[in-house]
Amino acid sequence: MLSSVGLSLVVLLSVVGAATVERVEYDYYKYHPMPEITDWMSQVQKDYPDVVTIVEYGQTYEKRTIKLLKIGVSTGEKKKAIWMDCGIHAREWIAPAFCQYFVREILQAYKSDPKMQAMMMNMDFYVTPVLNMDGYIHTWKDNSTRLWRKNRSPGPTNCTCLGTDLNRNFNANWGTLGISYDCCSNIYCGTQPVSEPEAQAVTYFVGSRKEDFLCFLTIHSYGQLLLVPYGHPDFTADNYDELMKVGLGAADAIRSVHGKNYTVGTSPDVLYANSGSSRDWARMQGIPLAYTFELRDNGTFGFELPQDQIQPTCEEAYSGALHIITYAHDKTFSGAPATAATLWSMLLAVGVTSTTLM
Repeated sequence: MLSSVGLSLVVLLSVVGAATVERVEYDYYKYHPMPEITDWMSQVQKDYPDVVTIVEYGQTYEKRTIKLLKIGVSTGEKKKAIWMDCGIHAREWIAPAFCQYFVREILQAYKSDPKMQAMMMNMDFYVTPVLNMDGYIHTWKDNSTRLWRKNRSPGPTNCTCLGTDLNRNFNANWGTLGISYDCCSNIYCGTQPVSEPEAQAVTYFVGSRKEDFLCFLTIHSYGQLLLVPYGHPDFTADNYDELMKVGLGAADAIRSVHGKNYTVGTSPDVLYANSGSSRDWARMQGIPLAYTFELRDNGTFGFELPQDQIQPTCEEAYSGALHIITYAHDKTFSGAPATAATLWSMLLAVGVTSTTLM
């Protein structure tokens, strides 16, 4: 028989044991350092093993593994796809926060929204929460590094500065406009196109299956803009009118959430000319819908957007991104005859069985 002291000890140990296994809810409305984002990715895969897979597809200069979340229903067949990357510029912390929010929202919608269930049957979402991991980790060191933009690779042998602007390093009119050959510049384009391992990873992963991708979204800050190809004023996308129409629809969707206005257009028209961007590269690869999101704000806080703006920023941007993604899906799959197998898979996804149909 246990004494009262022994019984109390058993109860205490039980409480402590329960506390150690209780999971702390992830806070989507704060900025997270890289280790926490990595742990979050692993947890999402554990929570949704039927639709989420972690894919490793490259290494940074400092030998960190670049990972994405592949989200979609496995059908055993080749599927169309949506690309989203965040954190290509290290100091733009709101971008990785949005990628995490986006993943949460589509996974929650998948549980109950027939439209999202259909999209996950037809398409896979490839989401990279932080592409420029080395640079992002550097911005967390102290106040002096908070506004670092580039990756962390060394410059040419005669340069003492580190880093290349990854969004000037893609093979899209590389090195022509809106760049610098000064390796100490924030817009240094690198020694040659795709010289950087992070740009190489995206180029290979997306480029090797470019016919699968319907949409390429790269998330940045700040300025409240939706940029369409191309950054070079001498080039016009052959589907410019469609890009603008869909972009303006996304801006309307964004405005409807919290009243924020996003300007839509090419970079030379609404911001500045540039070359070597991942957005332009994606469009040149034949991916029809390619957009750069420049999230809040318009310059009051700039790259240091307060945490209390994470939630509204993510809510409105999600609405805009979903508008583009839904358009891409419906343009491809509207009117396509659904096979019996596809319909049955969708029913199973929402918990309908042969028993419940009787």
